[in-house]
Amino acid sequence: MALRVLQAVAAVAVLCRFPVTLTRAGDRSEGTPGKSYVAAVYEHRVILNPEPHVPLSRDAALKHMMSNLDVYEEQAARAAEQGAQIIVFPEDGLQGFNFSRLSISAYLETIPDPQSEDWNPCTQTDRHTHTEVCTEPDPERITQSYTWSHPTCPPDGRWQFNTDVVFRWDGSLAARYHKHNLYFEKAFDAPPTLEVVTFDTPFAGRFGVFTCFDILFHDPTVRLLEQGVRQMVYPTAWMNQLPLLSAVQFQRAFSLGANTTLLAANIRADSLGMTGSGIFTPGTAIYHHARAGQPEEGRLLVLRIPVLDTAWLGTETRAKGQAGGEEGEAGGETARGEGEGEAGGQTARGEGKAGGETAYTRSPKPLSGQREGNSGFCLQESQHCREDSLSTSPPAFSPSSPFPFTSSMMYDPFSFLLLSGSEGQLTVCDGRFCCHLQYRRSPQGGNTELYALGAFSGTHTVNGRYNVQVCALVRCLGSEVSSCGQEVEEAESRVDFLLEGKFGTRHVYPSLLGSGMVLEQPDQVKTTADGRVAMEHSGMSVGLVTACLYGRVYDQD
Repeated sequence: MALRVLQAVAAVAVLCRFPVTLTRAGDRSEGTPGKSYVAAVYEHRVILNPEPHVPLSRDAALKHMMSNLDVYEEQAARAAEQGAQIIVFPEDGLQGFNFSRLSISAYLETIPDPQSEDWNPCTQTDRHTHTEVCTEPDPERITQSYTWSHPTCPPDGRWQFNTDVVFRWDGSLAARYHKHNLYFEKAFDAPPTLEVVTFDTPFAGRFGVFTCFDILFHDPTVRLLEQGVRQMVYPTAWMNQLPLLSAVQFQRAFSLGANTTLLAANIRADSLGMTGSGIFTPGTAIYHHARAGQPEEGRLLVLRIPVLDTAWLGTETRAKGQAGGEEGEAGGETARGEGEGEAGGQTARGEGKAGGETAYTRSPKPLSGQREGNSGFCLQESQHCREDSLSTSPPAFSPSSPFPFTSSMMYDPFSFLLLSGSEGQLTVCDGRFCCHLQYRRSPQGGNTELYALGAFSGTHTVNGRYNVQVCALVRCLGSEVSSCGQEVEEAESRVDFLLEGKFGTRHVYPSLLGSGMVLEQPDQVKTTADGRVAMEHSGMSVGLVTACLYGRVYDQD
């Protein structure tokens, strides 16, 4: 089947499988031992409708979506040339944002449930009406019986969903997921019942599907993890919010905290603060975050990564044992990050450097066990640390100790303590939730940057409602304590640290953000049975912006 035919159908998919050349299941690549595959994500500079509140004809809506599809087709071909076996496109990438329920209607298409019927839109074009493209919104007309089953039926008589669609290499529909946690999306409905959606691939086994704001909630994200899914595709249209929830920062944190692969594709829209995409595994990553002043263009990322589906690996191992033979060796590049229109453009790889590329791979570091060498820090279960272990109530501060203060961070009232001197230990508490820090700071060039350790435990209520417990070491924006918790992207001070908290949840997501939106891989993240989580790191390549342990207490939402 020609690629153009598939693009007219599949490329509208928030994520999809294109007819790229498949490598053998046993292919290997340097730095990625065992079974591996090539993944791609595309951060798309969406071509917007300048008047999204004005209803269009179907032909005009199709013309608009096709302008974005032309870009998708080009990027899918580029990914295929690099051996990509799966590619993910972002949420809202075909039409953009800020539609009303009426003005989005011309963009809507019927997307059948692949669990109830096999459908290939390339070969069965007449089976369903309004399927010129398979786009994210999905109307389902409500019959009388369906209305009776779901009394929350919208007044206009149809459901309109923000929908992810997954296509196989031959163009057939593999999966459909309706976004569960909407973020100020008045054009769409939340599905009346929760959907936990997975799909199988011949090259890496099973993947789960969720969208954007879903990543912060139990349903469906944690349900997928509880089913043993360790490979996720993640279309998103994420507005960055420092210091704790920039896109690549939390994508990386989720991958580490959930011990999963995350294929994350974001929108590029500077006016809305949207950028930040990546391919993340627990041990390595390639990512892109556009900086101010850079051309507003798309970015394709391609990386060979290990298969994490243990059930599929077991099946492959048994099949190999029965068939015999050697595994193939895959040559060529293992990671690329390229912008639109580049012919053999800049490839981003290696350890990264201050002021360098914003997309690169990271060398794997252990996430448990002892680090090489001795940082001088100790984890709390060590004998000589127990005197300083976290209590369940606020400690008594001596007259010479810094006093805690409250400052707003991410719209939440954090309790903060300032760091003082080149090294030390701090404990700050919000109620009975306490965070502990051991640190050594190496200021560069005699700077006087202010840093603070913050703690918050409670329900976040602005732009979404959910319960969190957070320990965060942040660089303050200015020299006043009121600036602690404000958005910062640059820092000069290198800080070696051990950050620890005792959490009331096992879902804790660690992040380490350096100057210039550089992601550092923690030397060690360790969890104990009583809820203590410790993150340790030394030898930063750039100044520290944020070190965070972000706990989600789902049962308190």
